[in-house]
Amino acid sequence: MDLSLVIVAVCALVALALIVLYIVFGRSEAAYTLDIGGGAPRAAGGSDNSSETTFSSRLVGLAAVVGGVFVALLGRLWSMQLVSSEEYAQQAESNRTRTVTTAAPRGRILDRNGAEIVANRSSLTVVAESDVSDDEIEMQILANLIGMPRQAVYRKIIDSTEGAQSKRTVSSDVSRRVVAYIGEHPAIFDGVEVLQRSQRSYPQGSLAAHVVGYTGTVTSEQLEASSSDESAVSYQSGDVVGQAGVESVYESVLQGIRGEQTVYVDSNGNVLDTSTTIDPQSGSDVVLTIDSGIQKAAEDALAQAMADTKKRGQDAVGGSVVCLDCTNGEVLAMASAPTFSPSIFVGGIATSDWDSLTSDSSNYPLLNRAISGQYPAASTIKPLTAFAALDNGIATPESGYDCSGWWTGFGEAYGMWCHSKEGHGWLDLQGGITMSCDVVFYEIGKGFSNSDNKEGMQQTFREYGLGSKTGIDLPSESEGRVPDAEWKWNYFTTSSDADREWHPGDYCNISIGQGDMLVTCLQMAQVYESIANRGPVYKPHVLKSVRSSIGDGSVIDYNVTQVSDIQENEAYRTLIEKGLNGVIYDESESQAAHWTSLDVNVSGKTGTGEQTSVGRNVCWMVAYAPVEDPKYVIASNFDGGEWGSTTAMLIVRDVFGYIYGQPDTATTDTSSATQD
Repeated sequence: MDLSLVIVAVCALVALALIVLYIVFGRSEAAYTLDIGGGAPRAAGGSDNSSETTFSSRLVGLAAVVGGVFVALLGRLWSMQLVSSEEYAQQAESNRTRTVTTAAPRGRILDRNGAEIVANRSSLTVVAESDVSDDEIEMQILANLIGMPRQAVYRKIIDSTEGAQSKRTVSSDVSRRVVAYIGEHPAIFDGVEVLQRSQRSYPQGSLAAHVVGYTGTVTSEQLEASSSDESAVSYQSGDVVGQAGVESVYESVLQGIRGEQTVYVDSNGNVLDTSTTIDPQSGSDVVLTIDSGIQKAAEDALAQAMADTKKRGQDAVGGSVVCLDCTNGEVLAMASAPTFSPSIFVGGIATSDWDSLTSDSSNYPLLNRAISGQYPAASTIKPLTAFAALDNGIATPESGYDCSGWWTGFGEAYGMWCHSKEGHGWLDLQGGITMSCDVVFYEIGKGFSNSDNKEGMQQTFREYGLGSKTGIDLPSESEGRVPDAEWKWNYFTTSSDADREWHPGDYCNISIGQGDMLVTCLQMAQVYESIANRGPVYKPHVLKSVRSSIGDGSVIDYNVTQVSDIQENEAYRTLIEKGLNGVIYDESESQAAHWTSLDVNVSGKTGTGEQTSVGRNVCWMVAYAPVEDPKYVIASNFDGGEWGSTTAMLIVRDVFGYIYGQPDTATTDTSSATQD
């Protein structure tokens, strides 16, 4: 029956009841005044109190009351039927319908040439309705079939994080045998079915693992952030989201739009029927600047260096490689060792696996050493030290230095060794860079200790980007450290005042990239990018574009950003460039043998830094090519090697060998290698 008819009927019954009550009980004797002296009634006080008049007045009052009631009821009826009818209809509809969501496939991650690094694959997934948890026998049979404890099956079925009416995920990637058995025995597995769902896959294995990152179930913090920020991606419990690397940074474009299906339910929440369905929309594909071939060459070179170093009985802890296109800041390769397989996170990671990936004994495989590892810069800093000396008048292109292997510029008690204890003899500044003579740079450090601009060296380091994040579009980048007097005083708060003060020897330490100096591999690649470009520095990035879901075009193309253009005297630039070119071809014959087999002209610098706190060396090389028209800058560091020339140099050479199709054919004679 229509609601309006019900209301009208109720109103009529109420009005009729009021009239009847009045007729039966309303005629009170108090309405008349009797003359005690006689039987005939008379009017009292001159007013007409006859029964007809009084009854008529009360009928008028009753009519007004009933009319008011009808007006109120009709007004409410009008409001319900016309003004709020849509709201009530929605409430009624919501009581009998529910919305079940379906996760959307994530966008793929491709290299610059369109090769898949991260893709999606179909996964046969066993799902169950919530009431299966009430059937102990069915749960036990299902548990036996898929090889899980019954209690684990129970916990998965009662988990409502994907929605009260959604089917619960019991097991992913089940075998065809399981699928066939469930399909052949529908009576046994009532409420259980097998669906095809999407899972992350890695066609090239662990390639670029630290760049692409990994996915995992949405955390409570991510859920809270998505609900409080209207611009953020909206999540539901149980969603799979990016947790590291590109998967995390570009989550908003990789995450698709969930599908929705409206279902009809009874009062107990049981699904009776289905209504409208909206299919899920896949996320957008992300194209990286990474070249899979260069990336693999970098990872293979790192792995080979790790293996060779361990064979020599040394404690090889890890290393990293960065290859930049110095004309635009694109990251062509970024490798870190030890590495990990992102596939281990698919479907949830076991506690034992997580402990292994985050333990010191495993050397922290999840750490992206290229941007998060902080190390002494060692001799790779010497070109900047030379620029600082020239810019501040501490040295000139004609300055000369005499290296005997032992330097006593601050007195015999404060003597310091050159890395070549036999000495280099007489050198100018260019020769000091080529031969990496520590004595030359000790003299520069001493010069700054007596200079009016005592922080001129640190100013140059910071101008080239050291001590600050590069701003690369990857998470967890470290900023490194350029120490000065203020930093030292504030850092060593538990030391004596004398030890907290900045001493002349501190200048000598940072002049050769030692002491409290810390840099990342990416920072040093960016320093040499500026040297190669004669000034310009570009913001490093791994995103190239975001593909359109329709057609072959892109909806977003990365805009190259120049972050600085460092100005230097052209004569000073020429001196530094010649010094770096001499490192490759003139410093030692054994070193040059690795490079003369490469057709292109290369400039660069090796280095070996002492990590006194852990008792290991960090080995470096940074180089660029072709010298005449630079295109590539490659930086590598190696934690736990012997010398830069026996580890990092070979890594950089192998990457250049892949780029130019000319592998390194020279053998490595560690006995004659340059000890720097």
